[in-house]
Amino acid sequence: MKQTIGFIGCGNIAKSMLGGIIKSGLVEKNQVIVSNRSTPSLIEVQNKYGVTIAQSNAEVAEKAHIVFLTVTSDMYETVIREIKEIIPAETILIIVAAGESIQKCERRFNRPVKIVKAMPNTPSLVNEGITGIAANNNLTDDDKEIIRSLFACFGRVEFVDEGLMDVVTAVGGSSPAFTYMFIEALADGAVMFGMPRSQAYVFAAQAVLGAAKMMLETNLHPAALKDSVCSPGGTTIESVARLEERGLRSAVIEAVKVNLEKAKQIHG
Repeated sequence: MKQTIGFIGCGNIAKSMLGGIIKSGLVEKNQVIVSNRSTPSLIEVQNKYGVTIAQSNAEVAEKAHIVFLTVTSDMYETVIREIKEIIPAETILIIVAAGESIQKCERRFNRPVKIVKAMPNTPSLVNEGITGIAANNNLTDDDKEIIRSLFACFGRVEFVDEGLMDVVTAVGGSSPAFTYMFIEALADGAVMFGMPRSQAYVFAAQAVLGAAKMMLETNLHPAALKDSVCSPGGTTIESVARLEERGLRSAVIEAVKVNLEKAKQIHG
């Protein structure tokens, strides 16, 4: 890829994306330019990845062909005011804050701008992320393929309608927290019956990782895969029945529901 990549803000999610992009070899270190209001964070990123440090957000907007706006939602108004007259018409702006929308950013620029809304999740740190992407009508098909290739550096990519972004946040962004709770509970059960905790975490985490990978690679329905583990009259079906009795499915669905309700409150 020949384009220069810019990051305005370099918090945890920016670092995970930046790390994946650099590690993939898709772009060279000297093709990445980063700005941040905290100098220590900038120096950390430069030392770790060898990227270029910008003196201002405006410098990133002026020099980069693709700009990741990875600041908190409350900073969007300020940052866009700084770059709105500088950013070239062909530059692609990628917004990642949960409380921001393409339409809101378009109004702030008050002129045609290529804008992408993207919601990656924290497993991007280990190149196993899932990112939902929506784009406005100013992007070409080639633009979209470039964006897809960038996000594919640290996981899977799905283009969705922007109206589904809150669902993406719940099922992709927040669900790792639910999964960690399940892993912890599974490990607690193992510890209860004598397995050392460190070993219990390995068994539980690898089982979850393997189950997810098996589903994605076989394209089988999760119910079919569940059924394949449940022997008639066996231990697994007994456990599944208890999970159903205790409301595992309804608890997870309710978690997604309240996640979406909270997202609507944040959007106002």
